[in-house]
Amino acid sequence: MTVVWHCQAVNSSRTAGAVRQGSLRELNLAVVLRRIAAADPPPSRARIAADTGLTRATVSAVVDDLITGRLVTEADPAPRTGAGRPARVLLLARDGPAGLGLEINVDYLAAYVVDLAGDVRHHEVHRADLRPVSPADALARLVELAGRARAAAVREGLTLAGATLAVPGLVDARGLVRLAPNLGWREVDVPALLAAHPAVTEPVPGIPPLVVENEANLAALGELHARPDGPRSFLHVSGEVGIGAGIVLDGALFRGARGWSGEIGHIPVEPRGRPCRCGGRGCLETYAGQEAVLAAAGLAGADLPADTAARRLADLADAGDPPTLAALHAAGTALGVAVAGVVNLLDLDTVVLGGGYAPLARWLRPPVAAELTGRVLTAAWSPVTVRAAALGAASAAVGGAGSVVRRIITRPSGWLSRPT
Repeated sequence: MTVVWHCQAVNSSRTAGAVRQGSLRELNLAVVLRRIAAADPPPSRARIAADTGLTRATVSAVVDDLITGRLVTEADPAPRTGAGRPARVLLLARDGPAGLGLEINVDYLAAYVVDLAGDVRHHEVHRADLRPVSPADALARLVELAGRARAAAVREGLTLAGATLAVPGLVDARGLVRLAPNLGWREVDVPALLAAHPAVTEPVPGIPPLVVENEANLAALGELHARPDGPRSFLHVSGEVGIGAGIVLDGALFRGARGWSGEIGHIPVEPRGRPCRCGGRGCLETYAGQEAVLAAAGLAGADLPADTAARRLADLADAGDPPTLAALHAAGTALGVAVAGVVNLLDLDTVVLGGGYAPLARWLRPPVAAELTGRVLTAAWSPVTVRAAALGAASAAVGGAGSVVRRIITRPSGWLSRPT
């Protein structure tokens, strides 16, 4: 009995040591890769050792692993004056893993491929009114876009490591779309419908092959990472046929208790106002959504895609068209009323106008800002900044693709241990 116990103790000790060693390696891989991803200018091995406190030997071994795994490349720095030979610098690889961002919205489908450095390497947008289309047929069309995106990624020397799908509605943790009123979807099991289609991404430990997420949340994440020096707390409002919002607090997405936060389009701005597709009345999107603005500008029934509609409205507003200017002012006023309530509740200092609102920010910003000034309790001491999104209509799909590569940067050991 003693002998058996002694052998088990030795084996357990060895196992525990191996686990600790493996965990330490995972930690070092993540620390070094995150440092390379965040550095500006690109760091050398010696710089990383100095910044992280790791030994040069450890950093060198970790960097070699990252280079072998196609996560990092080493390059000569820009020429400089002065004595001594400059050290080589480390960059995120442009021929390694990439993320696939997919979006299904009322009047378009989109697919974006984003590499580890955050650069868009492929994108395709298919325009179509998807309201009369069944969820299964709409997702089948999306799979075709995803397949072409994978082929484009392969041509670029990239490997798709995962995909994130943006949907304009309430999405639970399992990817079930509980409600997407503008698409007419209720209780749509997106993962189950897509299970019948061949995968378009490589299996990577720790990275789900497909994540389904609310499009406004992904747009907010896209904005957060597109402006690394920007505010860490803000409200991102996406204006399409529907209106959604992503809430970022201290650099993290606020999802709410069930993951359904941000449905700003269904905040009532006129309690007894116009009927909404959600079943309520007076919702913001019935006054500031794309169709409402087009109708107020005299373009009802124009049936324009979101980006075309925004450009058309911008052109008319730029030309001084009175109905268009009045429509944009009314939409901005309604938007400002709803946003002011969110700002008062959460104490935010920045509002980002994204999606179809981004190209119209020049005309929407003044009435939104006026409502914030008049309605936000703290505006006299701390004015709220209102600005256009950096990514515009591409925010959700790019944010989705970016979420895949950020998971790799956070846990590179999963990518390095994938089947090859």
